[in-house]
Amino acid sequence: MLRVGIVGASGYTGGELARILSLHPEVEISVATSRNYAGKRLSQVYPHLAGIADIVCEDVQITDLVHRADIFFTAVPHQTAMAIVPEFLEAGKKVIDLSADFRLDDPLVYEAWYQPHTAQKYLAEAVYGLPELNRENIAGARLVANPGCYPTSIILALAPLLEKGLIDLDTIVADSKSGTSGAGRGAQVGSLFCEVTDGFRAYKVGEHRHTPEIEQELGKLAGSRLTISFTPHLLPISRGILSTIYGKLIRDIDPQEIFDLFQSFYQDEKFVRICRPGNFPATQYVRGSNYCDIGCKVDTRTGRVVLVSVIDNLVKGAAGQAVQNMNVICGFRESLGLETVPLFP
Repeated sequence: MLRVGIVGASGYTGGELARILSLHPEVEISVATSRNYAGKRLSQVYPHLAGIADIVCEDVQITDLVHRADIFFTAVPHQTAMAIVPEFLEAGKKVIDLSADFRLDDPLVYEAWYQPHTAQKYLAEAVYGLPELNRENIAGARLVANPGCYPTSIILALAPLLEKGLIDLDTIVADSKSGTSGAGRGAQVGSLFCEVTDGFRAYKVGEHRHTPEIEQELGKLAGSRLTISFTPHLLPISRGILSTIYGKLIRDIDPQEIFDLFQSFYQDEKFVRICRPGNFPATQYVRGSNYCDIGCKVDTRTGRVVLVSVIDNLVKGAAGQAVQNMNVICGFRESLGLETVPLFP
């Protein structure tokens, strides 16, 4: 039985990790940390986990923590992760980091969008954890940088077209909407019920920190550096992301050709579902699951392709994808523990 540790178990992502891992047949949660809820059972923090994840949260030093699990999930804020991940690695442990600290290859880019990086020597070995595109590298990794939620929805949607060179790289626009759980569990005025309900707004326009991550990974697929326009929005729902992505096609393409391309590209992928022509996904059809649903439309009038991609931001956008990465690293069946049917309605 694989022993797993959750560092930062009391946030939404940590709670979702506990929910998924507690039902995984090959692992046991051996330690869960939380400064704010030390001494309390995780099921007291999240009552829906009663009888499922009753482990007691602890506030312990890394030196007292490393021997208690074989692999660690670090579900902590950026900057915090870069301070603790090296200690796990030096102790011979494997880490799946859910922060942004090891997603960007270039420390100068990281510094421009976040702050100076204090663990730069580990950036070269960190593997970007999008299994559908990077499975072979993940399998041999000891440090996996779990992708951000917005990037996951956008990269998976664009990958087939970029790999085939079918989009003008100067024309990509990504317009994304997220539920409020993406802002975390900490109290913030902007995510209070009265601030969110019955409303819909854009935020971090032209300056969201997921932008360089998206551009980095799309550039690898395209074989060329690129710049996109990315605007996130806040939806008055608890979970889910819907990204609508636009790009100018480099030639006239039959809509059936686009559909066939997506079907072929993802034919062996358990967690990517392509909508039939004329149909488009919705957040409620992936809720609680590790699926990414993608719909595509060729707008012959404008010569653009329109892609609609949906995920649950807490599952495929965070905890579920992290467990998927763990399965790849450990040689488990990739879908193990993740076969929950989406919750509808």
